[in-house]
Amino acid sequence: MSRPVDEQLLDDAAALTRADPAQVLLALASAGAQVREAVVRSEEAGVRTIADDDRPRSVLVASLGGSALVAEVLAMLAGGGSPLPLSVRRSPPLPGWVGPLDLVVAVSLSGRAAGPLALAAEAGRRGARLLTVGAAGSPLAEVCARARGVHVPTGSASNVPTSSRTGLWSLLVPVLRAAHALGAVDVPDSVLAATADRLDAEAEQCRPSSEVFVNPAKTLAVQLAGTVPVVLGDGEVTGVAARRAAAMLARTARTPAVHGSLPDDASEVVATFDGPFTAGQDNLFDDPFIDGERSAPLRLLMLREPAPQPDVDDQAAFERSALADRVRTMAEEVGVHVTEVAADPGHDLTRLAGLVARTDFAATYLALGLGLDPATSPHVADLRDARGR
Repeated sequence: MSRPVDEQLLDDAAALTRADPAQVLLALASAGAQVREAVVRSEEAGVRTIADDDRPRSVLVASLGGSALVAEVLAMLAGGGSPLPLSVRRSPPLPGWVGPLDLVVAVSLSGRAAGPLALAAEAGRRGARLLTVGAAGSPLAEVCARARGVHVPTGSASNVPTSSRTGLWSLLVPVLRAAHALGAVDVPDSVLAATADRLDAEAEQCRPSSEVFVNPAKTLAVQLAGTVPVVLGDGEVTGVAARRAAAMLARTARTPAVHGSLPDDASEVVATFDGPFTAGQDNLFDDPFIDGERSAPLRLLMLREPAPQPDVDDQAAFERSALADRVRTMAEEVGVHVTEVAADPGHDLTRLAGLVARTDFAATYLALGLGLDPATSPHVADLRDARGR
């Protein structure tokens, strides 16, 4: 039986602080500052020099775990029309074709993640160009120095502790700066500034001191409690946000969630509407003492693009929106509760930032409301010990 969420705790800022010794909420609130600090650190490290020589033949990104989103966001922003082929690796071996004509980007907040570290070391041995992002003085930084690459150190001027989950923007921004310099993505300074402002606005809306009924992240946490979340993005940007939301719900709130994006995953999502987790499968006369507890119900969390506008958006945007509306209607017809979170207008990165911030805060409030530590899972700690990491 699922445990209820403690709404009284969620409404008590002091109690939330006591329940969050690792300061996860504070780290999430620092996202806007992370963007601005990462811009400065990138410039100081000389990220733009990546583009001084000829454009690389390809870019390979090495990231895993909480930093895996870096590669996903880069691929989403680059799109199919990027002049640079982009590939992703989580662990060795480095593909045989990687050589001096290619750029390898290795990302690890601690600078010690085995996969990115090994890939960066091998890239250096082959003479590939190397960009690394991680802790100063770490093994990753040392590998980069030996290869005469560019290393961007992570950190926080405010000394707010971060993990790979909460330090996303410290890791992502240097990679985007390099990709912009190479012409692979269009993320100028103005977009990064707007993204930082969007993250600040979400942090203000979702602050611990605001009550559940006015705090959109706390409200979402309460809605998700005791359910099986299906997180659905209605397009490419929202699809990346949906993957992040599902990962945060699992890792932070210990709530298993599935994710998908339209149009590709429409069939898989709507198929769950006539399964065992929908309200329509419940019998009014079921006795929990005889028939057992009912299964947790589905909750469809739809992450949506802004409503398309005539003379602004193309036909594909209207078709995407209509498909999302139809999926919502189908869910409601069988009793599946639906929550929508719509992105505010802006650049792809800025829209993504708002959705990621909202669902990151919601997952953290859900963990706290369930009496869980959002920073640490004993099972994950045991797994790391077993794997020697």
